[in-house]
Amino acid sequence: MAAQQNCSVHANGVANSPASPKRSEPEGEQFSFSAVPSLEHIRRLQAEFTAERDWSQFHQPRNLLLALVGEVGELAELFQWRGEVAEGLPDWSDADRERVSQELSDVCIYLVELAEKCRVDLPQAVLQKMELNRRKYPASKVHGSAKKYTEYTD
Repeated sequence: MAAQQNCSVHANGVANSPASPKRSEPEGEQFSFSAVPSLEHIRRLQAEFTAERDWSQFHQPRNLLLALVGEVGELAELFQWRGEVAEGLPDWSDADRERVSQELSDVCIYLVELAEKCRVDLPQAVLQKMELNRRKYPASKVHGSAKKYTEYTD
C-alpha cells in the first residue's frame, strides 16, 4: 500500500511513480516492469477518472475498442517509415521515446477499461492464453521458426 501512496495520478487517470518513466538497463540485462501500479490499480484509477467526468455513458465496449484501435494507429505512426527498429529504441530521441511511452500508455488504459467493461479478468485471461500458446507452439517443435501452428506436422 505504501508504494501506491507514492504514486501520483495524472490527467489520463494513470498513476506515475516519482521515478522517471524512462528506464535504461545496462547492456545485456533483461527489461522488467515496475511492480506498481498493478493492472487492478490502473483499472481502479481509470474507473475513478471516468466516473469523475461522467464519461461512463461514452465508455462502452464498442467505443472503447474503437478508441483502442485509434491509439494503436497513433503508436504505429511513430514507427512508420523507420525501417527495423532496435530493441530499446537506442537511435530515437528522448522526445520520440516519450511519445512512444504516452501512446503505449493510452493503449494500455483503453485495453484495461475494455477488459473491465467486457468482464474479462485480464491477468487470468493472459495466463490462460499463454498456456494455450504453449500447447499450440511446443518449443521442441517450433524453436527458431515463425510458422503458424497449423503448418506443423506431428
